[in-house]
Amino acid sequence: MRTTTYIQAVNEAMKDEMRRDPSVFLIGEDLAYYGGLFRVTRNLMNEFGAFNDDPKGRLVDTPISEQGFMGMALGAAMVGMRPIIELMYMDFFLVCADQILNQAAKMHYMTGGLVHAPMVIRGQHGGGKGYGSQHSQCVESALAHFAGIKVVAPATPYDAKGLLISAIRDPNPVVFLEHKMLYFTRGEMPAANEEFTVPLGQADVKRQGADLTIATFSYCLLEALAAAEELKAEQGIDIEVVDLRSIVPLDMETVFESVAKTGRLLAVHESQSNCGIGGEIVARIYEEAPHLLKAPARRLGMAPVSIPVSEALEQEVLPWKKNIKAAVLQMLG
Repeated sequence: MRTTTYIQAVNEAMKDEMRRDPSVFLIGEDLAYYGGLFRVTRNLMNEFGAFNDDPKGRLVDTPISEQGFMGMALGAAMVGMRPIIELMYMDFFLVCADQILNQAAKMHYMTGGLVHAPMVIRGQHGGGKGYGSQHSQCVESALAHFAGIKVVAPATPYDAKGLLISAIRDPNPVVFLEHKMLYFTRGEMPAANEEFTVPLGQADVKRQGADLTIATFSYCLLEALAAAEELKAEQGIDIEVVDLRSIVPLDMETVFESVAKTGRLLAVHESQSNCGIGGEIVARIYEEAPHLLKAPARRLGMAPVSIPVSEALEQEVLPWKKNIKAAVLQMLG
């Protein structure tokens, strides 16, 4: 085993798949020469070349035109290529929403299974850096509403590499969400030459507990784990933490198995509670397994406001450690 950063894990996944499969290529803004705004594609041009220099190059730097390069990538996917599209900020998926949600997501269905769109749309999301309302949103709930597209949001380097490899190999369009607060976190990883994958749609219990289940994903996982440790030390409360990892498909069986032990469920996500994944999780347990609950299930999302630039105000509206602890104490009080 070795220790790597989240950035390195994502970079390795793309590098490994580009070496394995010549149909994989990267397209987006500033990802070849500059290495990406967050340096996630750094040094890949050295091995695979830039299309802007050579038609055989497999990194394509584009103008700031999300509609244009998302449409180009979809066309390439439809004829057998496997593009990885980087959106500099996932907030900007709205600029190319038609290409993603009305075309790529529906292509397999609309053609009666004759045409696939094997493409990965990756980029960073989330708050914590003071980037303001247009560069800090979590968008998984909006994307999850549309059939035909998968959505994953790993929180650890191991899961990031394993899930990205699975996403690249998947025959469907997959949105791969990377939280900006995770990029420099570190975690254990198998040796560089050891191949592994993490299946899409399979949650993972990251902390065992007996008193309450927290179901979460992305950076909120780290905040939930920190909250659980403090609650154990301060109050003797034993929290189980389930990392969903995938939003679509959503693994409710692992959540149910956890709640069968604890009897209580708190669904935590950084996007707003209104129409969020937390509401979906709560609805599903009431529809499918209400007998598991000892007390009402709850959801916790960010405040229903635009994310402020001010660091102090941003910390107040995001559903991180302080708010998670408060919600748990209220549920167990």
